[in-house]
Amino acid sequence: MVSKSSPPAPAPSLLRRIVDFDTAISLRLYTLTHPILPYYFLKTLEISGDGFLFFPLVLSLLLYPLAFSDTKNSNIFLINLLLGGILDLIVIGPLKHLIRRPRPVYNKNMFLSFAVDHWSFPSGHSSRVSMIATLFYLSSDFIRDVLIQLKYDLFVDYLMLIVIGWAATTSCSRVLLGRHFVFDVIAGVLLGILEGLFVFRIFNYVTLTSFFT
Repeated sequence: MVSKSSPPAPAPSLLRRIVDFDTAISLRLYTLTHPILPYYFLKTLEISGDGFLFFPLVLSLLLYPLAFSDTKNSNIFLINLLLGGILDLIVIGPLKHLIRRPRPVYNKNMFLSFAVDHWSFPSGHSSRVSMIATLFYLSSDFIRDVLIQLKYDLFVDYLMLIVIGWAATTSCSRVLLGRHFVFDVIAGVLLGILEGLFVFRIFNYVTLTSFFT
């Protein structure tokens, strides 16, 4: 009696292959850098991009503004940041809940602020810092004037590089800290840029300008 061979296993879907590749490359990056990069450095970057620092800081500047001569533009910039942060929560939270991609198994010692923080895709830190960097870039003329007013001329030519470098480094640290996969971070960065553009173009020129005039 001839035994029938079992049918070959179906080939993995394209999405499954992408996820497997993302998982493998993320683990590789984490493994290579984990013994080298100090944990406190990566943790400091994590805290710097956290919403628990971002929202109180922006609100405190709005309620107790610095001595800007251009109060109207400073308020617009700060409200843009606040609206961008709120928009980021509205976009990222439901996406995490809908997609429900688990975080890397080697993710350790992470404080979960909300239930959706159990999920990995997309990276909320990456979207937030990218949104902030985008708004800084789009508001660079105003920020340059503020720095000159405050006599911080030394930082005029370097602030954009500092902010963009901080956003990029913080985004990369999400993989190196084991919090996220590479594609989580890429998606977060792209969403953050779109959020910044949306807030700047829509709210800045339509809602906020008419409100403060």
